[in-house]
Amino acid sequence: MRPVAQARDVVSFGSFSLVVSERLLTRDGEPVELGARTLDTLIALLSRPNEVVSKKDLLAWVWPDVTVEEGSLRFHIAGLRKALGDGTDGARYIATVAGRGYCFVAPISRSGPDNQNTAAAPSFPYSNLPSRLMRMVGRDNDLLRLSTQLSASRFVTIVGAGGVGKTTVAVAVGHHLIEAFAGAVLFVDLGMLGDPELAATAVASMLGLSVQSNDAAPALIAYLRDKRLLLMLDTCEHLIEAVAALASQIFTAAPQVHILATSREALQVEGEHVYRLDSLACPPDDPTLTAAVAQTFPAPQLFMERAAASGARLDYSDAEAAIVVSICRKLDGVALAIELAARRVDAYGLQQTAALLDQRLTLLWLGPRTAPPRQRTLHAMLDWSYGLLSEPERVVLRRLAVFVGHFTLDAALAVVSSATIDQPLVFGAIDSLVAKSMVATRPLGAMMRYLLLDTTRAYALEISLDEAEFADLAVRHATYYRRWLEQSGIEWPTLSTGAQRAPHFAGLNNVRSALEWCFGANGNAEVGVGLAVAAAPVFLAMSLLPECHRWSERALGALDAAARGGLDEMRLQADLGVSLMFMRGGRDAAHLALNRSFAIAEQRGDGLDQLRLLGPLNMFHLRIGEFKTALYYARRCSDIAATVEDPAAKTLAHSILGISLHLNGDLSGARAELEAAVLRGPDVQRTTTIYLGFEGRILAGAILARTLWLQGHPVQAAERARLTVKYAAEMDHSLTLCIALIWAITVFLWIGDIEAAEEHIDWLVSRSESHSMAPYVAAGRAFKADLAIRRGDAKGGVEGLEGALEKLHAMPYELLTTSLNASLAQGLGAAGRFAEGLALIDETIALVDTNGDVKYTPELLRVKGALLLSMPEPKTGEAETCFMQSLDLSRRQGARGWELRTAIDLAALLAAQRRRERARAILSPVFAQFVEGSDTSDLKAAKRLLAALG
Repeated sequence: MRPVAQARDVVSFGSFSLVVSERLLTRDGEPVELGARTLDTLIALLSRPNEVVSKKDLLAWVWPDVTVEEGSLRFHIAGLRKALGDGTDGARYIATVAGRGYCFVAPISRSGPDNQNTAAAPSFPYSNLPSRLMRMVGRDNDLLRLSTQLSASRFVTIVGAGGVGKTTVAVAVGHHLIEAFAGAVLFVDLGMLGDPELAATAVASMLGLSVQSNDAAPALIAYLRDKRLLLMLDTCEHLIEAVAALASQIFTAAPQVHILATSREALQVEGEHVYRLDSLACPPDDPTLTAAVAQTFPAPQLFMERAAASGARLDYSDAEAAIVVSICRKLDGVALAIELAARRVDAYGLQQTAALLDQRLTLLWLGPRTAPPRQRTLHAMLDWSYGLLSEPERVVLRRLAVFVGHFTLDAALAVVSSATIDQPLVFGAIDSLVAKSMVATRPLGAMMRYLLLDTTRAYALEISLDEAEFADLAVRHATYYRRWLEQSGIEWPTLSTGAQRAPHFAGLNNVRSALEWCFGANGNAEVGVGLAVAAAPVFLAMSLLPECHRWSERALGALDAAARGGLDEMRLQADLGVSLMFMRGGRDAAHLALNRSFAIAEQRGDGLDQLRLLGPLNMFHLRIGEFKTALYYARRCSDIAATVEDPAAKTLAHSILGISLHLNGDLSGARAELEAAVLRGPDVQRTTTIYLGFEGRILAGAILARTLWLQGHPVQAAERARLTVKYAAEMDHSLTLCIALIWAITVFLWIGDIEAAEEHIDWLVSRSESHSMAPYVAAGRAFKADLAIRRGDAKGGVEGLEGALEKLHAMPYELLTTSLNASLAQGLGAAGRFAEGLALIDETIALVDTNGDVKYTPELLRVKGALLLSMPEPKTGEAETCFMQSLDLSRRQGARGWELRTAIDLAALLAAQRRRERARAILSPVFAQFVEGSDTSDLKAAKRLLAALG
């Protein structure tokens, strides 16, 4: 581990300052007393801020000459957290990373004789910068000035004419500063977007974030709030209002995020510094100009380099220099225009290129050269360049404009080819267009991608196509991307990072564009329905729930009478129902859509169709707390799965039946089904994500962990819970991870591992907040309130739990209601509100009898008995009855976890009544059933009580 500071360097965080050389920690200038080992622990963590420091490294740092147990480290970490007030009033300094170590997560700054104040904040090791040019002509000063200004002011917009080189310079700045941002540079090309409402979605998707609402901005800002990175927003002008608002919010809310934007006009928001990127400098109009002087100006330099790179051979005499300078001035020093002109020299020669350029520009410039906006200069250049193309090249260029962003050669051949222009001709035309710089190339992933620059695409779209020709083109475009979705759909759930998503993201923009046309005024709704059927499950798998909902709804509205009751309606209703379920909860609209879809599936009689609907229907009823109904759908799913030869369907059936049996108290049946899904299931790649919106096998693993604990295997339960969370984290699918975390937390709470529970609760809240998953935020808050009750803060815990339950009921999300009600009843009892606690327990028992979730009934009876005993006038007879009922039911369920808890409470009651033999007779055989987990809280309590009983 490296030293945290030298000389009298000061490390500051929050209201604290640490002078390492003096081993002095102060808070608001006042010394903070810390033991030597505790201070060494702090210094070690500060040596690697925002990194996980392993327990092994910490032990080696703090105890370099002796061997100690991890318990000593935990003791000093706890003391350090207490001294810093970690967790008080929202302060966060030290995070525990389960199974790995500890991390200092608060922003810090260092100051000293050799340091300027520099802030460090949590970041992410990710960069998707395009490759920079081998040599950038004439922009060295711009590069340095922009880098300095961006570092100082945090928010800079490069403003200039189209084609002037804004993106080129921005990319160069990103590469120049990439080390300063520890590799955290995110490049977002907004040129491929047409809908301003998707600006925040585009950034979030590139970060691999789940989008769960129509407005992705709050989730994006929550995610960026504590990140240090350089965010590059390229080509903003067509989305100016939306990008301006988004950039302003990020700048204000995320103090470690630096923003570099490119646009033809300023965003005009607070905090923005505008950097105007002028055209490349040209020599003055001087008849005596020499080639040597001309070469000192960047515009002629760029022209000559690009002409030579294209194969042109120029002597570059004074006469040729004058022609080159004339061309550069006519093009106003616009880099893109110069490059395109230079590439024509090999074909036409220098003088003819200049002559053609003069003719075309003369036709377009009706006034002085300085009068028209710079965009007209670029338009003139593009118009001239278009005029140099052959007729097949012109047709191909116009048709390529249908693509948004990158496209593959396969896509181009499929979409552009027609009866009048075959694939070989298209292939040759694209090759020529690439050579003439009308089509750009860029490797993306393992495949070369093609791209019309935004200015070129805009120009091509202005050239009107015959209405019938355009309709045929748009239909081929939509049809191609429907086929692409159907072929690549299985891959979508496996994509987690922006780098993996980038190739698919460009395709998804083309899908959106095609859907907009299909359902537009002059579109083809029939083609649009087919495309929406293919697109909706992909939007669902990528957690883009609003878009899944939007296009499913639009397509359903466009179905004609003949299509009602068919396969397309069945699939669209299913995707609509699932997206509504996760977005809005909603008992009515989501239920209606899912039921309609299932009715069609039953009518069609296809087993696989019914299976795909039974999973979402099961999950819907689980989420609203109707556990018996959910079990009905799970059993139907299992019955049908047995009749089909589809391993993925069988795994789905095992998963949802195991979950439903668990919640309904059949633990042995649940374990068999869950193990079939998790341990013996086929190696299928996340198929349930397409149908459920999350990976069902991960949920099955988490519920298996709970089942193991209930059956009396606490060590196996903890191992399975941690393993399931690990698998979910590796998927990096936020909805799946949050589901895994929720159920793993319940296992850690049952075992009594409060530290592990707290770590995972913090993880759950952080991930769900940054991805706008409101039910899981509320669940995390509820778990925090439960911890407060366990730690003795009954008043605060009860208030927090009541508020969280109110939010969960409103959504509705009732999966945790029974267990949280039990915790709330215990908190009410601890606060002296016994009548309210007993009323809540009785109400919950009645609810369980009606809806299911009967696995909790033994625990509810135990909690009721404990409340009866803790009253000012204990009702021991009623309490003993509750305990005996709990014991009987837990034995019938095979729930040894509940049985042990109840046996402890009943034995303690009997011991207090001097019925020691009876107490020992009840507790001892229950305790003897456990062969693992002797260090868990319940088993330690049982062991202490048995010892006291003699």
